[in-house]
Amino acid sequence: MDTAAIRRNFLAHFEAAGHTVVPSASLLADDPNLLFVPAGMVPFKPYFLGQETPPYTRATSVQKCVRTPDIEDVGKTSRHGTFFEMCGNFSFGDYFKERAIELAWELVTKPVADGGWGFDEGLLYPSILDGDDEALALWKKVTGLPDDRIARLGPKENYWSMGVPGPGGPCSELLIDRGPAYGPDGDFSAEDRYLEFWNLVFMQDELSAVRSKEDFDIAGSLPKKNIDTGMGLERVAFLLQGKDNMYEIDVMYPVIEKAEQLTGKRYGTNPEDDVRFRVVADHVRSSMMLIGDGVTPGNEGRGYVLRRLMRRAIRSVRLLGYEDPALPELYPVSRDKMGETYADLHRDWDRISTVAYAEEDAFRSTLKAGTQIFDVAAGEVKKSGGSVLSGERAFALHDTYGFPIDLTLEMASEQGLAVDEDGFRRLMGEQRERAKADAKAKKGAHTNTGAYREVADSLGAAVDFTGYTETTTEGVVRGLVADGAVVPVAGAGQEVELVLDRTPFYAEGGGQLADTGVIELANGARVEVLDVQSPITGLVVHRARVLEGEVSSGVAAQSHVDLARRTAISRAHTATHMVHKAFREALGETATQAGSENAPGRFRFDFSATGAVPASVMADVEARVNDVVLDDLAVHAEYMSQAEAVRSGAMALFGEKYGDTVRVVSVGDWARELCGGTHTASSGKLGVIKLLGESSIGSGVRRVEALVGSDAYRFLAREHTLVNQLSETLKARPEELPERVSDLVSRLRAAEKEIEQVRVQQLLRAGAEVAAGATRVGPVLVVAHRVEGAGGGDVRTLALDVRSRLPQGEPGVVVVAGVSDGKVALVAATNELAQERGLSAGDLVRALTPLLGGKGGGKADVAQGGGADASRLDEALALVAGEVGKVVGA
Repeated sequence: MDTAAIRRNFLAHFEAAGHTVVPSASLLADDPNLLFVPAGMVPFKPYFLGQETPPYTRATSVQKCVRTPDIEDVGKTSRHGTFFEMCGNFSFGDYFKERAIELAWELVTKPVADGGWGFDEGLLYPSILDGDDEALALWKKVTGLPDDRIARLGPKENYWSMGVPGPGGPCSELLIDRGPAYGPDGDFSAEDRYLEFWNLVFMQDELSAVRSKEDFDIAGSLPKKNIDTGMGLERVAFLLQGKDNMYEIDVMYPVIEKAEQLTGKRYGTNPEDDVRFRVVADHVRSSMMLIGDGVTPGNEGRGYVLRRLMRRAIRSVRLLGYEDPALPELYPVSRDKMGETYADLHRDWDRISTVAYAEEDAFRSTLKAGTQIFDVAAGEVKKSGGSVLSGERAFALHDTYGFPIDLTLEMASEQGLAVDEDGFRRLMGEQRERAKADAKAKKGAHTNTGAYREVADSLGAAVDFTGYTETTTEGVVRGLVADGAVVPVAGAGQEVELVLDRTPFYAEGGGQLADTGVIELANGARVEVLDVQSPITGLVVHRARVLEGEVSSGVAAQSHVDLARRTAISRAHTATHMVHKAFREALGETATQAGSENAPGRFRFDFSATGAVPASVMADVEARVNDVVLDDLAVHAEYMSQAEAVRSGAMALFGEKYGDTVRVVSVGDWARELCGGTHTASSGKLGVIKLLGESSIGSGVRRVEALVGSDAYRFLAREHTLVNQLSETLKARPEELPERVSDLVSRLRAAEKEIEQVRVQQLLRAGAEVAAGATRVGPVLVVAHRVEGAGGGDVRTLALDVRSRLPQGEPGVVVVAGVSDGKVALVAATNELAQERGLSAGDLVRALTPLLGGKGGGKADVAQGGGADASRLDEALALVAGEVGKVVGA
């Protein structure tokens, strides 16, 4: 049974049992504590936590997931993968243990012809939390299995919580016996032998404290008991397809086959190569899916994880022996398999492939640079007589330069060196622990929403946002929050979070900044609105300062949005839509928005692009959007289903969360996007749009900054004034300024070059005189010379010139020191005859620079250094003859 059929069977089974089929959410978790969605229940987390009311009592989904804590174990076991799909069924206060067990057992054991998976009951072993007698009795009732076929496991394996106070409960797992080749009989800790493929969580407890997986306090029972199950699609696929691990299933193995063709190696013949093949299969798919959901490679957060996955895949192909760009060969194979389910991969392929291939090109350059850095480090180890590259150097190569440890090990071996792997692993572990500690510190943020949930429950309905049609609204204060708790009253001077039943204030979201303004209460109190947020769905919270009077719940209020600020922000938001559309016209459909910020009178727009945007394209885009401004196209919004919106050509943006019904904003019939923000009534209201410039903010992402409306006008007015001033100064018409300025710059550069040539000639003319003043130390001619006002380049030039002027048949040493701005630049040079007598320029520099408060070094023929203490320069130069004498015995 192919993976797509397994997915279809799962959803059909639960849909027939009254579950609502919920499409997979994005991999980008809508949770500040998570980079990615790591489990199928995450999109339903607000329902389980009581933060939001679920729109259904039963649901089922196949959720895209990414987990990366065990990334180093990928390929080494049959269980570890980064991207996977989690099949789940969920009950929100509806059915509980017995029905969950019935539904799971039915799907797993019924014949394939009837829509099941046909697993042999004789190989299945349910597990329970030891002591959960209710679950034990239900498993025996539903399955007819005897006691010895039901495994009893401890809380480490079979108790679930979020790791923080909140809901928790015992689990039951479905295990399948893969036979004695995978481990001993009856040893349920042998995960390869008794493979867990479905976990049923019976969410029944309220936890007051969680100290570890096995150490927690149960405060009592949840008022409503819930079901959360998770079944690994890839695990079931390799079991039903008769494969040994997830990497060999139908949606992953074709990548391995392609890698075999590229490298000439065969999967299954060498254990180390097999791990590399599996890493390639996993990381190619994972990185492709992440890019598909809008992640771009970077140096932190999600971008760093993506970059690491891609570089591990590229490195693994390289270690298999393939040196050319690999992703253009491997990505299309994974796309064709995963695209059978995720059609977006085909639709967005230009963008996905552009980002991926650009990152591979960048990493190939990094490998080249890293190789040079490694060569220097290896050379230093050999020169010092060592044979081990330190863990610190290996870690620096990995962490700072992105150089993989496996590659460091391989190259060190080629040079006859070992690597302090223990030291490297220790530093990696410390880094990992710091990351875990940081993540743990961030955990539990959901508990801070309790006060907001209390206010929302008392409100009984979502806050009515009226800001699309008005900026002044009558309403009633429905709740106050201060210091994370609901409070009855707030007085003058106090900052408070205020909730109204109706509000015109826009809460920050979708790149648009929040409104500000004033709320006046019927009792005479006034509050200044500083910020507006929506911490939970349906609730709008105004962060405000009480200016006068006393604020309390139940008091009528009139809200006044700062109209000038709102209008300026709305202009910026409409302009962002227009610039987005114009860039897609100019650069192609791959130029999709990757972020934005709409502020009063200005906006920032990020989009996908492989390189800098030419000035001509920037000019074309600016001209296009200003033409649309002159066309004065109507801007209107309408509501429709998400499917209808996509069919109408509306753009959906990565990382945004959309409901079943969406709002589509159109600028005429030209630009259409899913958007919840505020906009102008027509494009003509924007006045003028001025693009200030563009820059790179990460691999494959460019940022354009722009002004709109009066801010753009004022900028252009300043530019005009500046042009007039230049025209008057240079006595040229505005259109002649570029040529006139270019001519001035060219003449200035020519003059600077001529001055430099004269200065160097003067310096070199002094070379003959300096060389003539050489003193003899034994058989060696020695020059020690000081030059005022000379920098490092001049000193080096003079030193080499003086060396060339010394008699050819005699050993010679030259040391020249320059003083500029109180700092010393020192260069030593020796000829071949001096080197044959054991004299080294590097040794001389190392001997002299400590006196100058600095350091330096170099090779035997030329070396340089410097220092910040010029007061001892004469003393240092006087030492030159003595240092030479020590070596030649004079």
